[in-house]
Amino acid sequence: MTSKMKINGFAKMLSALFTVVFITGCKIYSFTGTTLSPDLKTFSIQNFQMAAAGGPQNMSLTFNEKLKEYYQRNTNLKFKNTDGDIHLEGSIISYELTPVSATAGDRAAMNRLTITVEVKFVNKTSEQESFEKEFSFYQDFPQEQSLTQAEPVLVPKILDQLVLNIFNSTAASW
Repeated sequence: MTSKMKINGFAKMLSALFTVVFITGCKIYSFTGTTLSPDLKTFSIQNFQMAAAGGPQNMSLTFNEKLKEYYQRNTNLKFKNTDGDIHLEGSIISYELTPVSATAGDRAAMNRLTITVEVKFVNKTSEQESFEKEFSFYQDFPQEQSLTQAEPVLVPKILDQLVLNIFNSTAASW
């Protein structure tokens, strides 16, 4: 057996060992960044109500579904309609359009759409992690574009970011 064959065999063996360790590591560790206790088995989300004036009619429904789907995709928790080990509830409290970055003619070059959500989070196994908090996020769009034109693009982006921020505060403890 030549030294080249020995090195080639060693490289294959090392590659196989690395693959086994890597795959095993993926099964043991979570890459979602969650810090949820293993005691938690279920989550529930009471429908968030629309308490703000304005916005698309289906915004609270869309937000509820995005939040539920995100927890289902990124945790091992099972959804329950009520009384989960962790529970989220709240309302969309603000849907606000404001001008930003004025031009020389004292007109707004950009508009800002901001959505604010009030969240009550209850962790039944660790009460000190429970909280009530407001989450807010915005997106800017050009003044030439109407709100009606901008909403279909901006609202989903804002809701996605709000869901991520809520998840990070509840499941990832960021």
